[in-house]
Amino acid sequence: MIQLDRVTKRFEGQGGVLALNDVSLAIPAGQMVSIIGPSGSGKSTLLNLIGGLDRPSTGNVEVDGESLGKLSDDGLTLVRRDKIGFIFQFFNLLPSLTCLENVGLPLHLRGWPRSKVAERARELLALVGLQERLLHRPDELSGGQRQRVAIARALSIYPPILLADEPTGNLDTHTGRDILALMRDLNTRLKATVVIVTHDVNVARSCERTVELSDGRISEDITR
Repeated sequence: MIQLDRVTKRFEGQGGVLALNDVSLAIPAGQMVSIIGPSGSGKSTLLNLIGGLDRPSTGNVEVDGESLGKLSDDGLTLVRRDKIGFIFQFFNLLPSLTCLENVGLPLHLRGWPRSKVAERARELLALVGLQERLLHRPDELSGGQRQRVAIARALSIYPPILLADEPTGNLDTHTGRDILALMRDLNTRLKATVVIVTHDVNVARSCERTVELSDGRISEDITR
């Protein structure tokens, strides 16, 4: 499902920064993996490369058999649109839209009929336990509820891959546990491949596999 072959990422500029250095990694379909390591170790860079938000300096990144480095910008956009759901630490919800509208927005952009968009958005909000919050706006929700809306939006096309960047980082401990339990449940029920970047050791240990980065390299890879 996800394959990195000797991937290096260097950010040019004053002195240059080597964010990833000769990283090879295979993540099979349906696996739930945590990516850990200190700040600056390359975690977010790795996630961005898998998600097609950035391109490697050298090496190859494959998602579902497609080499991302060989795709045009339009081709990468289609991969992100059709195969990858992103869950961000800061939710990235549009404040002027209701929960229903936030979740349905990616489907509107795909040209779905309005009735089908509303049906899928209601289904997803029910899936994350927010069926009573359809018409609420983000500022009327708790942090945990906003993250649930963000997860529902990421699932709008039932993508085969979910990428999460510190999804519990802005939540209290209890809410963070609830969100993590929800992601595990979705991984089990939807068979999605889930990759979570986290600083939280409890989040990392809850995944079936943990990959640790240090100075842009994989220092440990543990499957439980």
